[in-house]
Amino acid sequence: MDIGKEWGPFIPIPLDNGVTFDFAKVPPFVSEIQPQHYAFLVSEAEFDAAYAKIQRYKLDHWADPQQHGVNEINHNDGGRGVYFLDPNGHFLELITVPYGGWPT
Repeated sequence: MDIGKEWGPFIPIPLDNGVTFDFAKVPPFVSEIQPQHYAFLVSEAEFDAAYAKIQRYKLDHWADPQQHGVNEINHNDGGRGVYFLDPNGHFLELITVPYGGWPT
């Protein structure tokens, strides 16, 4: 398994299907798992379907991780993005364009 280049606290682990999991290093002083942030790069159609469910189930969601832009999406890097919590309090993020935009 190839490990990608570290970026900030993240270690990217690419999978065979083109998906990459970015794992964050756990600081040595952390004794139990805290809520985590999981970002998913999705197609426009997948975003539309997921966002429709977020709205249908009236889930709280935000345009940014600081929970500003209540019940809004963002348009970072020329795409669309949204943040919401899973039932365990983990922050889930859906984005249609990678951080920093598509490579040229």
